[in-house]
Amino acid sequence: MKHVTLAAIEKAIEVVDNLSDDQLEHITERYADAQSALLGYVMTAPEEYKNEELEGLLIYYFCLILEAFKQDGIDLNTISEKDIDEMEEPFFDMLDQYFESEDEEIIESFCDQPNLAQFMAMEVSEEDEDGSSLSEETATQLFIVTLAMICLLNRAIVA
Repeated sequence: MKHVTLAAIEKAIEVVDNLSDDQLEHITERYADAQSALLGYVMTAPEEYKNEELEGLLIYYFCLILEAFKQDGIDLNTISEKDIDEMEEPFFDMLDQYFESEDEEIIESFCDQPNLAQFMAMEVSEEDEDGSSLSEETATQLFIVTLAMICLLNRAIVA
């Protein structure tokens, strides 16, 4: 299985963070068209969690994570509703185990994208360059949703 490298994550950050508003809209549309079921799944979270702050964060990380796969030249199959349904129960079982033990190996073995999982763990737990940080609730929700996205994308890698 191919792993997204730290170099690809750094390049994806560079790309996404330096886009104009028009370019950001274009890349969002491109990734939304390519992975519409995944974006639909991810974007149910703000309403489900009753947390509007998640919306912009999820769109940003949706683009960033897909760009990281692209930077490493990893081809992805389109994720379907069936893929999402098949992953949900095992994913939430894995999360329960993780939150009970806080053993990161549980996440890494389930998702098999250690660099992306560690990157998201750092993103939600550290302050931004401007010194701002997410509330614990928003950080946890963002981590859970982006981790689900990473797991789904990992399963969608073209063999």
